[in-house]
Amino acid sequence: MFLKNFKRKLKKLIKLPRVATAFRWSWKALLIVFVMDAGYLIGVWPDWKIYAEGPIQQSSFIRNYISEHYQHRDWPRLRWSPTSINNIPRDMTRALIVAEDARFYSHSGIDTDALQEAMEYNLSKQRFVFGGSTISQQTIKNIFLSPSRNPMRKWHEFVLTIGMERNLTKKRILTLYLNIAEFGRGLYGVNAAALHYWGIPASELSTKQAIELAATLPSPVKNNPGTRTKFFLKRVRKIGRYF
Repeated sequence: MFLKNFKRKLKKLIKLPRVATAFRWSWKALLIVFVMDAGYLIGVWPDWKIYAEGPIQQSSFIRNYISEHYQHRDWPRLRWSPTSINNIPRDMTRALIVAEDARFYSHSGIDTDALQEAMEYNLSKQRFVFGGSTISQQTIKNIFLSPSRNPMRKWHEFVLTIGMERNLTKKRILTLYLNIAEFGRGLYGVNAAALHYWGIPASELSTKQAIELAATLPSPVKNNPGTRTKFFLKRVRKIGRYF
């Protein structure tokens, strides 16, 4: 009885001229947004073969840094020297996974458990602390997108991440991320980071140094092996427990 009365009232409400018009315009607006966004994604959809093999491409973040460097002359020059995954110690990839994405090999780009955990934590703190992004999502954000946190950017990140996971191996995704992640102001990739902080190539990183680079994420400008903040040292200890 209650359901019938509710349906009857809803029908009467929808028949009202203003409400009906609002509904029609809302659906039209949503359709327009959907079509425009679909067109945008088609336009920016990558040729995954370029990223599946061959030289590492400059990321969107790297290009932005080059552009912004002209306005911030006090910033250091760009340091970026991509290297093969074969030149990166296994402890470096292990430390990265421990620090950023423990379920990297078991998810398909989106870690729903991590998202739920992050949401619950953020709600308990009543502010945005963790985003729950996977290494795959961070790779997509770095290569194609921007640091903004608007809903559309996040949606594009989700869609592109699924596309990347279907076209690239996990090993290749790790290779990309380790070569484009920021490890300090203007410092991109583990090879450039190893050269800057310790004067050695990535291939010579010790376990301790690998852990420190992993601990640099996700706030590399403020927390890194050079600044050695309390937050950074706490991250080092936390990651080190798994070694």
